[in-house]
Amino acid sequence: MERTTEDSAQVAGIVLAAGGGRRLGGRPKALLTHRGRPLVEHAAHALREGGCAPVHIVLGAAAGTVRARARLDGYVLVENPDWEEGMGSSLRAGLASLAGTGAKAALVALVDQPGIGAGAVARVVAAYRSPATLAGAAYGGERGHPALFGADRWADVAASAVGDRGARAYLRAHQSAITLVDCSDIARTDDIDTPEDLTLLE
Repeated sequence: MERTTEDSAQVAGIVLAAGGGRRLGGRPKALLTHRGRPLVEHAAHALREGGCAPVHIVLGAAAGTVRARARLDGYVLVENPDWEEGMGSSLRAGLASLAGTGAKAALVALVDQPGIGAGAVARVVAAYRSPATLAGAAYGGERGHPALFGADRWADVAASAVGDRGARAYLRAHQSAITLVDCSDIARTDDIDTPEDLTLLE
């Protein structure tokens, strides 16, 4: 089924970019350089080009520096003062920031996966059917990122998002409802977590 402009306008994007890069010696992941620009720009661009609107970016560690160094015009910047509590707090902040936008779903991506581009985003966006939709990219049959949450699910997702788990607990509990979208042919799922992983950046 061909995706229309009306369909894509219903799916907002959330980039989780608040982490302090603890295992990277305190280097915020949003500011790591990939192809000459900060990772946060790549992630936000992938969501926009993949059909998400609006795109909200959740900042935390070194938020002021990220604002100053990254070109983020046209995106909604959401500051999470509780970022040190873990990814769950950033997911809650991102979902809360969509209140009143009219979005019927949120596609959530992580800032530290530069191998996931607009192509994978567009495939997962195309899985949207209703505010009850639950979908995620799959790689080799295993669920990965990005993930899409229909608006009817946001309250329960937020309630389950504690510590560093993000939406993991919610997705595990609702596994049978997830529409898996194979993206293994167009995306890489490498995380930039440790100094060794920095070799994955270009």
